[in-house]
Amino acid sequence: MAAPTLPRTAVIGAGISGLTAGKMLHDYGVPYTCFESSDRVGGNWAFGNPNGHSSAYQSLHIDTSKHQLSFRDFPMPDDYPDFPHHTLIKDYLDAYADTFGLREHIEFENGVQHAERLPGGGWELTDHAGDVRRFDLLVVANGHHWDPRTAEFPGEFTGQSIHSHHYIDPWNPLDLMDKRILVVGLGNSAADITVELSQRSLRNTVTLSTRSSAWIVPKLMYGKAADMNYRTNPHLPLSWQRKVAQWGQRFTASDPTLYGLPKPNHKFFEAHPTQSGELPLRLKSGDVTPKGDVARLDGETVHFEDGTSADFDVIIYATGYNITFPFFDPGFISAPENNIRLYKRMFKPGMEDLVFMGFAQATPTLFPFVESQARLLGAYAIGRYAPPDAAEMERVIDADMELYTGHMLHRPRHTHQLDYFVYEHDLRTREIPAGRARAERQGAPVLAHRA
Repeated sequence: MAAPTLPRTAVIGAGISGLTAGKMLHDYGVPYTCFESSDRVGGNWAFGNPNGHSSAYQSLHIDTSKHQLSFRDFPMPDDYPDFPHHTLIKDYLDAYADTFGLREHIEFENGVQHAERLPGGGWELTDHAGDVRRFDLLVVANGHHWDPRTAEFPGEFTGQSIHSHHYIDPWNPLDLMDKRILVVGLGNSAADITVELSQRSLRNTVTLSTRSSAWIVPKLMYGKAADMNYRTNPHLPLSWQRKVAQWGQRFTASDPTLYGLPKPNHKFFEAHPTQSGELPLRLKSGDVTPKGDVARLDGETVHFEDGTSADFDVIIYATGYNITFPFFDPGFISAPENNIRLYKRMFKPGMEDLVFMGFAQATPTLFPFVESQARLLGAYAIGRYAPPDAAEMERVIDADMELYTGHMLHRPRHTHQLDYFVYEHDLRTREIPAGRARAERQGAPVLAHRA
């Protein structure tokens, strides 16, 4: 039975962030309700998710190996391959929810229409059923890979266009056989889709266009998952470790110019690298034509910045996503160009009853990242953690931004980049103990149930 002083908590979303938040709240006996607009858990990993929030395509396998991606308190099964198919990840998340009894807290097919912060603290939520509900603490875990961002070029394209978010396979939602296809972007999704559509059996002509280019790191090295060799040391300056990585990248054949792609406008690890073992082979086999950025569109013709042009039937934009909070009034909380100032990527200064979960591009792994955030959330909800005052939070936000993103390209994709190993070590060894001491000095929990 939960203690009466614990805050009534609402969690928006039952993807990986919402599930891990719910598990920790459940472990600490915090009464919570999870609002999920879909009929299933998994969010982005629920292929064909009826709420439209999954970007998974039919052939998708994880890019981060299971060794890095597994929750620390719930490892993936031993019989899973190193790079499981998305269906196995969904099974894994289902097993996680069932093992820890999380479904009983989830209201499926009942998301949050509107969230309003009350003058005296706490929240009034209007759910999709039209009911108005009150909570003391709001946890936002609605994900950041579901609202597509499309590149804008001068001119107009008269062929068909889709974002990679909507791509399923070569026949859905478009018939992509015997087509002239341009893929715009060079992230992991762009690489996967380019590889799939350039199979000779589909008889397509595929061109890959990139603005900034990207370092292409292999998924395998010496027969093992390459990311098993990746681990930053939180005790050494990240700038030193980047220099070592930049020196060593020559041994991984990650330089895109080796495959005809443009030279990157950044050094290794100054932008998110692309993981693909197959794209270099497709480029070297002549199955994919590499190009730089698009200059303008003219009917079916696309003009590139190198002065060349070609005609296309289809453009697929693999150009990333917006961070969006549809339940907040835009003037209240938003993330223009994916910028939102959060202390430890969780707390908005001045709003003690609001916590964000999962809003970071964590290298090399996301699942343990949200798991580490959940530990802090649990401590906060029961009054064993308190963040510093707003001024100190703002100072630390600036310092963390400089640490994690100060060296990176100024792009919406990199506004929330961080290193998981450094972040987790900071939370576990510094921030949570310091927050516990702050909470003890205050003499009372930061949050309490309001009548």
